[in-house]
Amino acid sequence: MGYPVGYTELLLPRIFLHLLSLLGLIRTLIDTGFRILGLPDFLESDPVSSSSSWPEPPSMSTTVHHHQESSFFFPVAARLAGEILPVIRFSELNRPGFGSGSDCCAVCLHEFENEDEIRRLTNCQHIFHRSCLDRWMMGYNQMTCPLCRTPFIPDELQVAFNQRVWSESELLAEST
Repeated sequence: MGYPVGYTELLLPRIFLHLLSLLGLIRTLIDTGFRILGLPDFLESDPVSSSSSWPEPPSMSTTVHHHQESSFFFPVAARLAGEILPVIRFSELNRPGFGSGSDCCAVCLHEFENEDEIRRLTNCQHIFHRSCLDRWMMGYNQMTCPLCRTPFIPDELQVAFNQRVWSESELLAEST
């Protein structure tokens, strides 16, 4: 009978609670500012579990001039690797003598459909959805297979590839 005992040592200090509230307000203001400017939602609460699919990256076969006008910046090596890697339909891969026998993309874990565009890596023969592998190359600047880390570019083409990357990089540097 009396008042319950309060455990003040377990409660957060009042100043800490005010600080958290202020940070939440600042986050809301920044998010609102981004939305007003038409920018995407950078402060997504849970990007991994969102039900929407990944956005399709823009086409990689762009010229240097168009590349500069684009709001997206893709690494030169990734763009050139995307031009080298073959894009085919999954239905074409199912013919005898093709493919690795995989039924799903190791990046997004979705099964391949006959009309899906896929990229078949020339060194290791792994296959991925075109958009998944393009995101791996462009978004993360990775030049190796997501599964086995084999380089995208075969050894016999590596010298020519490096020379082309250098020349493309020089063109970009001269035009800026």
